[in-house]
Amino acid sequence: MHNPQKAANQEDHFQQNHYDIKTLEDEIKADNKCKEILKQFHSYLLNHKKIDPISAGSLASGTDYFLRDYMIDNQRSNIFRISSEQVRSFAGNWYIINTIEPNMVELENILVGISHFYRFCAEKKAVSQAKAEEIHQTCICVKYYQHRIESFNDISGDGFISWNKACPLQK
Repeated sequence: MHNPQKAANQEDHFQQNHYDIKTLEDEIKADNKCKEILKQFHSYLLNHKKIDPISAGSLASGTDYFLRDYMIDNQRSNIFRISSEQVRSFAGNWYIINTIEPNMVELENILVGISHFYRFCAEKKAVSQAKAEEIHQTCICVKYYQHRIESFNDISGDGFISWNKACPLQK
């Protein structure tokens, strides 16, 4: 049996204005709503994309890291008013400097999850198909991110300044 109240609540999580963050209370609400979307996303990966449970969990977990730790907590940005530059800044800078051992296996998994997530959001009409494709194109630039990790590991002296300028954090 279809439960219209439950369906309405699920769609409520996709309203853009619920993710505008101006206060700590807004941030907490956005974070809680994001948790609910991530549960739906995980189910989507399992049931719609037919991804095995371990991989689906890993993709959802990486997406959770990006959305809740980076977009909401660090950037205080609306997850639906995202730019491809924010994804590039995350993968090419923030992830690298905030991870003990940044590596492409982990980062690529996160990027695949982000790409799937924004396609899922486009299906829900929370972002446009064009935005989902733009995010996808940014996520598949793995050689660029690999170079960023390698060049970070090779920094010596005051090289961080120029490394950081090559892919600064964006808001």
